Amino acid sequence: MSFDEALEVLSRDERFRATVYAMNTLLIGKGIYSTEEFERLFCEHAQNVMRRALDSELESLRAAVSANRGAVA
Repeated sequence: MSFDEALEVLSRDERFRATVYAMNTLLIGKGIYSTEEFERLFCEHAQNVMRRALDSELESLRAAVSANRGAVA
């Protein structure tokens, strides 16, 4: 399969995934970073995403409580 054929058959999301796969495979294979470093940074990113989601949820709850207090008073 040629690169152009691959571009044609993959969805936008799959093209992005293929790009990430290819880049990580090359970077790890060339020793730019290790699998362990990649996994650590991957987990770090996941923790940051979860923290932001929790912070956002907490802010929404605070706003709802505040609005409820105003409606009750």
